Amino acid sequence: MSARTALGRAAAGAATALALLAACGEASPTPTPTQATTGPATTAAAAPEPTEPATAPPAASGAPSPSLLVTDFGADTVTFVDPAATGRAADLGSVRVGTAPYGLAVGPDGTAWVATAEGVAAVDTATRTRTALIPYRTRTGPVATGEYRGGGMGLALSPDGSRVYVGVNVPEGNGTLEVVDTATRTVTRVVPVGRRPFDVDVSADGRSVYVTDHDSFDVTVVPTATWEPRRIEVAPYGTEGGLGSWLKPHYTAVRPSDGALLVPFEGERLAVVDPATGRVAVEPMTADTHQHGVTVAPDGTLYVVGTGPIDPAVDAGPSLTVRRPDGTERLVPLDGPHETVTLSPDGRTAYVSGGYTREGGWNGLTLVDTATGRTTRLPVGRLPLAVAVLPSAPGR
Repeated sequence: MSARTALGRAAAGAATALALLAACGEASPTPTPTQATTGPATTAAAAPEPTEPATAPPAASGAPSPSLLVTDFGADTVTFVDPAATGRAADLGSVRVGTAPYGLAVGPDGTAWVATAEGVAAVDTATRTRTALIPYRTRTGPVATGEYRGGGMGLALSPDGSRVYVGVNVPEGNGTLEVVDTATRTVTRVVPVGRRPFDVDVSADGRSVYVTDHDSFDVTVVPTATWEPRRIEVAPYGTEGGLGSWLKPHYTAVRPSDGALLVPFEGERLAVVDPATGRVAVEPMTADTHQHGVTVAPDGTLYVVGTGPIDPAVDAGPSLTVRRPDGTERLVPLDGPHETVTLSPDGRTAYVSGGYTREGGWNGLTLVDTATGRTTRLPVGRLPLAVAVLPSAPGR
């Protein structure tokens, strides 16, 4: 941690924090009861619907194939992207999926699963059509847009591709984890979790699902054998008083070597969570900036998106932290706030989304050469949040 303390931060910049971090919302000391409804164990499949074509035709024969898909939080679409192209040529057209799409995962068969405000959308990425919209069983209120909207947020696929796990936000209440059977395209289970489930991750063996709950300062561990949720508080700055109540978990990465959960905070502290015991260790970080998206390479190298300062007087600007397994860090400056990070299959490029939902978000990606730190801005989509690599995409 830097020399300043959380209380020092509050004295230096509480007013600035309130202006810049309304996105991170302040949880009430006693969360309101969940408004979820669990219903029966299974639901009827979503009614068949006409497929919705892309807004631009597929690439002509001989032209580059799209290799990325992004969710357009500022619209109702997902956009296909050719990261090898330049400028607007990289934007290869969009498919309507549902209001304010957030999390995204693509299965080996090329089906993309998208968390929207209305339900989980399924997209055939080969034909570029939406093939289903599976409504949530959780009551989330009227369909809305913006950072506090109800509906799906974090989303992940089980390792065998048989299930989609989506964190469903209930405004002003506790959220849920909804489980979708990818074969029948039905919601088969609803599990209570914490507030504003920003991220969902799955253990390598598929036996546990991890939901990062922003407004309740925790990660909910859900074993797939019992579906009994267990809360682990992850709050290295505390949960009350001063600025500590603003410094919350956003996104989590699962460390390949041991399955530990890696949760970064403020470019100062990395919470290392043992999901089996609930123990939380804290390691120092160096970026000194508010942090959101995170991913980890197979060798354990961690990539963390810094969105910018809470207080410009004492904090650093946006950056991408590249943290080696030994704890050494390299910082790559970014132009403006960003949200999430995804690696190319060969690990040579980090795709960092520009769709930060507060002031400063922009319509594009920043491509970071992970060896040199060289950055390239690519204008695509509408406030793109999540980025997925399509199965046929070659490494770059």
